[in-house]
Amino acid sequence: MYPGIHNYSEIGKLNKVLLHRPGRELEKLTPNNFERLLFDDIPYLKVAQEEHDNFARILQENGVEVCYYEKETAKALADEKIKYNFVREFVELSEIHSEGRREAIAEYLLSKEPDALVEACIAGIFTDEIRHISTNSLVDIVEDDEPIVSDPMPNLYFTRDPGACVGNGINIHHMSTPARRREALLLKYMVKYNRDFALEDTPMWYDVYGNYSIEGGDVLVLSKDMVAVGYSQRTTLAGIENFAENLLKNSTFKKVLVFDIPKCRAFMHLDTVFTMVDYDKFTIHPEIEGPLGVYEITLGEGGQLKFNAMKDELNKILALELKLPAVDLIRCGGSDLIAAQREQWNDGSNTLCIAPGTVVTYERNYVTNDLLDKKGIKVLAMPSAELSRGRGGPRCMSCPVNRDDL
Repeated sequence: MYPGIHNYSEIGKLNKVLLHRPGRELEKLTPNNFERLLFDDIPYLKVAQEEHDNFARILQENGVEVCYYEKETAKALADEKIKYNFVREFVELSEIHSEGRREAIAEYLLSKEPDALVEACIAGIFTDEIRHISTNSLVDIVEDDEPIVSDPMPNLYFTRDPGACVGNGINIHHMSTPARRREALLLKYMVKYNRDFALEDTPMWYDVYGNYSIEGGDVLVLSKDMVAVGYSQRTTLAGIENFAENLLKNSTFKKVLVFDIPKCRAFMHLDTVFTMVDYDKFTIHPEIEGPLGVYEITLGEGGQLKFNAMKDELNKILALELKLPAVDLIRCGGSDLIAAQREQWNDGSNTLCIAPGTVVTYERNYVTNDLLDKKGIKVLAMPSAELSRGRGGPRCMSCPVNRDDL
């Protein structure tokens, strides 16, 4: 057991990680709702679970303690008052406009034991499951033929995004889209009330109720002194500024680097185009190198934030900031633009580093995997025919909680 949050790098040996094994929520995806729920396709649950179990097995065989969202959140809800407060917050974040329906959902959830309650929140709630609870509302009569009354959380197996463990604290993110906002609530209760997961008074650098969106795929802990954040499709400049101010004023971190990446679904988060795989090696999607802007945020005199545009090439900026003679940028797909586009779409740059020079990747990205191998990186490849349909790779599917210091 590794008590508490401790994460001061992207590459230190991974000791503990938070995952979510895909569940019934994937079976509530339909052609009518999957775009709203941020999917491009409908994964086959049985195979997705087999692939995810293989992912967990790879981690465990390499000495990583694996814990799961449902179990850790359920531990936090053992107290009846905490459980009640959680359900009330969950219903409010669910954007259900009928008061009668909100009360029916709350009554339905509160009737369950914590583990079943959490599973129901994630899986989504069918209208038939609350039909026996009187709501006395015209809205409910009109919408009675809608099969789902509370949306599922099919994106939760990408546990990277709802939160980010940074140093000895954590971000609980205000997610960009309503489809994912409730995911962060589960993590918030886990941190506040589950002492197996986080120590009491764990610092919180960001809160789910913040005014501006920020997501974990955009947060990279580059060193004990520096964090990188992507200004992306789903992370705002105001969110980055709020996070940087909280972090720099209340922790030992000295600097936040901001990476301005194209705002599109293919480049959804910074970690879909850029990840760290060793002390001096990074994967990168070649299409972002040209337009990428880098900015630094530090604290000035009087505790005011200072901002500065960095004008050099990315590899030189990284080498300077990490105090290295040089940095190697390993291009997803190599020099083949078609391979780069194909493999980046299937998260060829989205590596999970579990120790310096050892990464977990999708086996389908064989061009990039071969390049990593030739650069001396140990590649642990996993199948991903169904998991990859959600548009996220091994880094997206993991929330590192505890790493060794470098």
